[in-house]
Amino acid sequence: MEERKNCFQEYRQDGLIYYKIPLFEETGLVKTGFSTRIGGVSKEHLTSLNLGLKKNDARENLLENYHRICKALSINERDLVMTRQTHDDHIRLVTEEDKGKGLMKERDYDSVDALMTGERGLPMIIFSADCVPLYFLDTKQKAIALAHAGWRGTVKKIGQKTLFKMREAFGTNPKDVLLAIGPSIGKCCFEVDKDVVEEFERVFPFAAEVIEQVSEKKYHIDLWKTNELMMLEMGILEGNIAIASICTMCHKDLFYSHRGDHGKTGSLGAFLELV
Repeated sequence: MEERKNCFQEYRQDGLIYYKIPLFEETGLVKTGFSTRIGGVSKEHLTSLNLGLKKNDARENLLENYHRICKALSINERDLVMTRQTHDDHIRLVTEEDKGKGLMKERDYDSVDALMTGERGLPMIIFSADCVPLYFLDTKQKAIALAHAGWRGTVKKIGQKTLFKMREAFGTNPKDVLLAIGPSIGKCCFEVDKDVVEEFERVFPFAAEVIEQVSEKKYHIDLWKTNELMMLEMGILEGNIAIASICTMCHKDLFYSHRGDHGKTGSLGAFLELV
């Protein structure tokens, strides 16, 4: 079981380092990807594969970075649909007319932290630099979703709400869903004060399972397990959940980390497309 759950596979190609999700890829239904900071052309604190549009990076750098990672993933960067993340719980159903929104043309929506679609050939991306990326694949109805779950999004249960939206839009049954929890800050590094702990205790009956007190005023919270337990509550099968178990802050040489880089950093991308 553990070997299957820890199934984000690393690839190295043309100077890039990136990940795919075998649990998803082996279905033949999707293309998956998760970028690292390695293999791009951005400079200084954005070195080198920055994908964040709001990082004061030169547009020519961004376009080249997207070209490189999308070529490696066999995704058309001109068709990418992007979020506009605000650490909230708003979810957007995207269609053919949304192709290119974010990179190639203006987004006509605000405050979107999750995307979903049932259309093939419509690649989606969410951004992170410690926050938890959640990937969803409904293998029966052939629908997908991506959700950005920082601690605020996790407390707002964006993962569960995304699954509810998939059920409304596509008739998704949780037992048919594969879930992947991507590289993000681990319990080892996600240190918080009592106010954040109180938020988790208020919302989650299982809070004691994911919170550890490490000093008089400091606590560590396990965002991976929190999101996993929420998805199990929804009916996703344990064997259908893949957890990267890779802490971005522990490996800030490989990943951008908002905490590890003291807020001065780039953005990673989580990619998903129905084929």
